[in-house]
Amino acid sequence: MSDRFPRIVPVRLASHRIPCTLVALLSLAAAGSASAETIESALARAYTGNPTLDAQRASVRAIDENVPRALAAYRPTIAATGNIGINYIAGDTGGTTGVGAATSSFRSTLIPRSVALQVNQTLFNGFRTENSTRQAESQVFGSRESLRNVEQNTLFNAAQSYMNVLRDTAILDLQRNNVEVLEEQLRQTRDRFNVGEVTRTDVAQAESRLAAARSQVSGAESNLQASIATYRQVVGVEPRQLAPGRPIDRLVPRALAAAVQIGLEEHPAIISALHAIDAAELQVKITEGELAPTVGIVGSVGQNYDSQISIPQNFSVSLLGQITVPIYQGGEVYARVRQAKETAGQRRIEAEATRDQVRAAVISSWGSLEAAKANVQAAQAQVAASEVALTGVREEARVGQRTTLDVLNQQQELLNARVNLITAQRDRVVASFSVVQSIGRLTSKALGLAVAQYSAKQHFDQVKDLLGGVRTPDGR
Repeated sequence: MSDRFPRIVPVRLASHRIPCTLVALLSLAAAGSASAETIESALARAYTGNPTLDAQRASVRAIDENVPRALAAYRPTIAATGNIGINYIAGDTGGTTGVGAATSSFRSTLIPRSVALQVNQTLFNGFRTENSTRQAESQVFGSRESLRNVEQNTLFNAAQSYMNVLRDTAILDLQRNNVEVLEEQLRQTRDRFNVGEVTRTDVAQAESRLAAARSQVSGAESNLQASIATYRQVVGVEPRQLAPGRPIDRLVPRALAAAVQIGLEEHPAIISALHAIDAAELQVKITEGELAPTVGIVGSVGQNYDSQISIPQNFSVSLLGQITVPIYQGGEVYARVRQAKETAGQRRIEAEATRDQVRAAVISSWGSLEAAKANVQAAQAQVAASEVALTGVREEARVGQRTTLDVLNQQQELLNARVNLITAQRDRVVASFSVVQSIGRLTSKALGLAVAQYSAKQHFDQVKDLLGGVRTPDGR
């Protein structure tokens, strides 16, 4: 038996009331109305407007700036200084000391001022600049993989919330329909009680089931409202008209072994962890570079005015080569080298743990998908059998071979079977998205969403070689 899914006829879901839909156990091949929101369009909305995803994109753009920061060490630093003040000088001058020696006093006010320009250029710093640049690039690549992982999570959450709204809408309709059936059942039971065909116990049983059904309607309404709220949070809009959802079997590998292999090779969490290892190992080299000599050139040019009485102004130019050899810093740098090595070891262990997590997620989601397929078939058979059984029990009740309780029990059995089928069909769709997410391929590009693809590389290319400026590429 092929998998089939319920088609939930789209209706407008007003925010001020609980939506109601008709449920038909039909193939999803029947398309919804032209104006209905499809699962693909909902995913596109989440891709373009989800705040969690937008925040991660901003984080990637911030990390891009680490590259020009590292490259700045290749370039000179230039600083200008200037000062001005006042200097009052008073004293005596004269010839030799003794009787009749001639002396004179003087007073002078100077306004010393100067301007200077200094240029520093590092020629060698233990390869710290080179390694810092490579580390920054690794951080950029790792952040892009983290972004892809957040994109996967966002799209999966959107698909899951979409199917949850469909499921809870269908279940609410079933529960409401069950109340109508039980109200009619209670009316017929009371009529039969009035003519003496049944006892008061039969009426009480029908009343009890009706009260329980109304309680189940309240619970279904609450579940639907919660699903609508989650949908609004993830997708960004209220669900209005939702077309049937379809599994993405075209992106699911043919076998579990292939799925595991793809996940271990392509999952963004693993690739991000590998870039984290690179960044940690480069941090070891950067710290070790602090133990190497630093060679640089310092050039300066300055103009002084009224710095001395006898020299009203002077101009100076200097160019110096400078070498700094670290001898001992109290052991602090050595401690940071050892610390960086331990951190690199930690990142390697974390990468292995991430591989294990991805492998487990693939196997778990694959098992859920297989179980969901089997559950759909079992639920379909259960519904068909329950419908036949209910028809038979009703006919037998008419001739006195069954009691009212037998009819009520079989009606509840059919209701439970239909709820199970709707839940199984929802699980079937969600499980297919879960498998694709676990192998790292649940992206807008793979899904073929009608959206403008966000390019992290575009911002990186805009800022990596900037020499100055405080505005971001988008004008802020």
